[in-house]
Amino acid sequence: MTRAYFVSDVHLRSMAEPNAQILLKFLQRLQATHLFLVGDVFDLWIGAHRHFADAYRPLVDAVRALIVRGVEVHVFEGNHDLYLTEFWSRDVGCLVHRAAAVFALAGLEVRVEHGDLINPDDRGYLFLRRVLRFGAVECLARRLPEKIVGAIGRRASRASRTYTSSRSKRIEPDAIRAMIRAHAAREARAEPFDLLISGHVHVADDWTFEVDGRPCRSVNLGWWRDEARAFLLGDEGGEFVDVL
Repeated sequence: MTRAYFVSDVHLRSMAEPNAQILLKFLQRLQATHLFLVGDVFDLWIGAHRHFADAYRPLVDAVRALIVRGVEVHVFEGNHDLYLTEFWSRDVGCLVHRAAAVFALAGLEVRVEHGDLINPDDRGYLFLRRVLRFGAVECLARRLPEKIVGAIGRRASRASRTYTSSRSKRIEPDAIRAMIRAHAAREARAEPFDLLISGHVHVADDWTFEVDGRPCRSVNLGWWRDEARAFLLGDEGGEFVDVL
């Protein structure tokens, strides 16, 4: 039996936030076979610096407890949480992904990605994305003192959030949904799948379509500022569920 939960774009800044406590309770009572954290769960997490692990210790411990219970936990890097392998894979035991990946779940081929490639015209972000993925930049982020990394990261996070927010205000939700769906159709033609799950663009969407006569489905998880929820995929289908 498959019970796979997908969560993204919580954008936590501290454990004092209401959404942090909601997520913690959700993880503590979760009954699942799989958990997918699809990027930007944290508003800032860089590398294996202890500052982040200490700041979110209850959530880290809750994820560890799930793994001990046999839940398969996958963590995807977003644009606010980067260089996660050293801590989340080696220390916690999650499977970390920097790019889209395809999984066999509930009899379906499920493609999972953060979603930051949905808008091919966002050239400023795409350039920054390439820079942040240079090995030299990652090496520098690992070696810099935690206070410096935190200060730089917070400024970059605020800039990213402001940039995303300003763009979102200029683009209507229906236009963002059109981009989500165009991206899903492109990817389905390039590499067949049954279900695509993404986040990043902060607009929830659930769309069923066909490619060459084959049914496909695209789900964008939205973000928790609008509603705290997850997507649940089971053997009988998939749906959004309230996590409260």
